[in-house]
Amino acid sequence: MGKPLVGEVVVLPFPQTNLQSGKRRPALVVADLPGDDLVLCQVTRTERSDGYAIRLVLADFARGRLAVDSFIRSNRLFTVEQSVILYAAGKITEAKLQDVKARIRQLFV
Repeated sequence: MGKPLVGEVVVLPFPQTNLQSGKRRPALVVADLPGDDLVLCQVTRTERSDGYAIRLVLADFARGRLAVDSFIRSNRLFTVEQSVILYAAGKITEAKLQDVKARIRQLFV
């Protein structure tokens, strides 16, 4: 698999808080850094009322999909090396990506 593109929903093993290997979870690629690193947003099935969660449904995908409707947690950013990504589940629409980026910018205002 090549380096995922910004806007792709990827699946990777999330570590538990004790740094032990965890379950496979989806995340959204929001930035492509030089080298092998990417910035991702957490994607979860659990709805949050923190003002940063963005609903993700089948219609938000330009290609691919997730098995269930989910939420992009734009306030949960992290950096990973592309080698830990298992596969890409799909790519969201440009409109949904712009919504996510706008919410991320709100973190820094």
